[in-house]
Amino acid sequence: PMTPKETAIVLAKALDSKKGIDIRVLETGHLTTLADYFVICTATSTTQVRALSDECEKTMKETAGELPHHVEGHRGGTWVLLDFSSVVVHIFMEDARKFYDLERLWSDATPVDLTDVLTGN
Repeated sequence: PMTPKETAIVLAKALDSKKGIDIRVLETGHLTTLADYFVICTATSTTQVRALSDECEKTMKETAGELPHHVEGHRGGTWVLLDFSSVVVHIFMEDARKFYDLERLWSDATPVDLTDVLTGN
């Protein structure tokens, strides 16, 4: 099985493959019991929000045989949250990402260096 960090990286790559913007992985395990990692991504349209969330689900099913056990928001909307236990994925349109401002909210989290992971950004 994959470690939480490996899972977060796999999900970041999945978002990258569908042209997700400004992808961040934050290590949050030392701050909250919610998740070990948050993966945050911006989408350019509600259609892309759906495409990105679908890609995350497909990737996790293929690589880990795991489906999200909790989904919030709605795929047709401006944000969606996919909870894969140790890793939570947040996909936002730009205004929603600014509004929720998770990077500020979780400013004590440790950012994961994605330099060698992402192609597009």
